[in-house]
Amino acid sequence: MIQYGTKAKIGDTELNVLTEGDGTATIVFMAGSGVGCPALEYKPLYRRISDKYRIAVIEKAGYGLSSPARTPRTVENMVEESRAALKALGIEPPYILAPHSYSGFEAIWWANTYPEEVKAVLSIDMGLPNMMKAQASEIPDNKKKAMVDQTRKLMQKIAKRGLLAKLLRNKTVNASGLLTGSELTDEEKKEYEEVYYRNAASEAVFEESILAAENAEKAESTGSLSCPVCFIVSNMKTPVKAITWQQAAKDYAGKCKDAELHLLDEGHMMYSKIPDKMAKIYKAFLAKHGI
Repeated sequence: MIQYGTKAKIGDTELNVLTEGDGTATIVFMAGSGVGCPALEYKPLYRRISDKYRIAVIEKAGYGLSSPARTPRTVENMVEESRAALKALGIEPPYILAPHSYSGFEAIWWANTYPEEVKAVLSIDMGLPNMMKAQASEIPDNKKKAMVDQTRKLMQKIAKRGLLAKLLRNKTVNASGLLTGSELTDEEKKEYEEVYYRNAASEAVFEESILAAENAEKAESTGSLSCPVCFIVSNMKTPVKAITWQQAAKDYAGKCKDAELHLLDEGHMMYSKIPDKMAKIYKAFLAKHGI
């Protein structure tokens, strides 16, 4: 049986949290949409930071070794469950949030709703409300739901680990290249693969997709990030015509009180490709702010 991290009972579910390192502030890694095994997914990056900071990788309900979601996947429910899990495990604020992709909405809501808890945000190519708003205006709800249903059917087939899973291996389980890279041990690669397929058809992920525009709007309603934020932004291509991924980040960063922006010619999962560079940027940013 695969085991890593520690589980916290939160309501009717259990959240798994992996911790590493030591320090007065905890960097909280928050998973992007559909990341099957967050505790290993972000290891290339967090293992280069845990020499100076305590790390906590939260596996949301329906992710990693956590139990399925029992509450609607609203931004407030996901944040409250994450906060409760950390506190149940004795991981008290202050926090430095490190959101990847979709969890950017959660990080904005968290940092602005509980400013006393969050000292800074380290954006791992985080999703932003202005980008989501542009996408929602171009993709109607009925089309979005049809796309999610199509993805659900595909992932249900992939979860069976048959021929389709093998054919799509580098677009699914090995999308970040961790299974063919050297960042994980052979044992960790086996664990990663097992946990990925266990969560491949997680209903929580599909519900998050349906609620993305609503969650982005809730995040935006709290205002732009008021704490220091370091944006590392990829060159990801999106179906949105009105604005590019990097332009959306530039526009959003311009509204923040204290933002540092790094636009890189790298993909959305760059934490597995250039972890040394990212760790160096984040450490310098935190040092600059005395964190």
